[in-house]
Amino acid sequence: MRVLQIIPSISLVYGGPSQMVRGLSAALAKQGVEVTVLTTDANGDNGQPALDVPLNQPIQQEGYTVRYFRCSPFRRYKFSIQLLRWLWQNAKHYDLAHIHALFSPISSLSAAVVRSQHTPYILRPLGTLDPADLKKKQQLKQIYANLLERPNIAGAAALHFTSEEEARISERFGVTTEDIVMPLGVNPPPSVSLTPSDSPQRPRILFLSRIEPKKGLDILIPALENVLAAGIEFQFILAGSNPQDPDYEAKIQQQIQHSPLAEYTTITGFVTGEKKAALLQTADLFVLPSYYENFGIAVAEAMVTGVPVVISTGVQIGPAVQQAEAGWVGECEVGEMTNLIQTALLNTTERSRRGMNGQAYALEHYSWEAIATQMIQAYQQVLK
Repeated sequence: MRVLQIIPSISLVYGGPSQMVRGLSAALAKQGVEVTVLTTDANGDNGQPALDVPLNQPIQQEGYTVRYFRCSPFRRYKFSIQLLRWLWQNAKHYDLAHIHALFSPISSLSAAVVRSQHTPYILRPLGTLDPADLKKKQQLKQIYANLLERPNIAGAAALHFTSEEEARISERFGVTTEDIVMPLGVNPPPSVSLTPSDSPQRPRILFLSRIEPKKGLDILIPALENVLAAGIEFQFILAGSNPQDPDYEAKIQQQIQHSPLAEYTTITGFVTGEKKAALLQTADLFVLPSYYENFGIAVAEAMVTGVPVVISTGVQIGPAVQQAEAGWVGECEVGEMTNLIQTALLNTTERSRRGMNGQAYALEHYSWEAIATQMIQAYQQVLK
């Protein structure tokens, strides 16, 4: 089976979507699928230099092929004429295309191209069909949907959602669709050798995600201030960045610097590899009070590491967390988050139990091997 994975960028600065395509492609390749990833050299949207990669040539990594194309003429929108030209000439040589992101010009036009070449395709919306998300730039999105996304959805073999709740609430613009509901996978992080200084006396609370408004930092920061005011001390690690909105990232940093949290907080910026693994390995509690997450890949990463989690009901992995008793789930509200974090910090034994529960659940349900097997079955069903 020859499969295209098409996504605007696989730079890790864009977070979960890029990470997912890399993980899925490697897992599919291990099971004999010939995977080619089509993407651009985008590496941030505010003047950051492009990825330093060879362009428009096959690059082999972890068993699959990547073809990067120059963002041109619209770098801000991760657009590439060269990518679309290559796709027009080669789509017919593939059995299926799996396209990630809606309301992104390269993804939208790629769907139109593969449809014109009679290549079946699956769309993964990445939360863009959530009614709350559609309200942003509502008039522009209505025009965009009528011109591009409604025909793309109508022509898709299926829509790929990562949770039942995402599928339930997503807008289809009057089109009836076949849905594939399949979670994302995670790899257990490598074990990292730690020094004594890596083992703090205070419990360590970790936020590891993009620094953007939907992540609920306006809820988390006052909640943590409340926990401190109650006499419960901790170390807070804020890990992440936002190359697309550096002003918001700076605003959050300034808010913490002028808060009682300042002396209890470490701000690391974007982390990956061993640094990321070390943060997860030494965390006592993971927090993510997002207003909306179509899955919550960072939560799954915490779970597979054995870290108990405190998340909001807006994070769609929440039902799995509750089922596994892997942490605490509550409304995205300051008082609720305060209470859940306090409860977790005051009960070391319960934190340990829920962390082990989460790890067992994640290893069973979120292994890339299992998800690749299910995805191949979904691909085969589409091709029938």
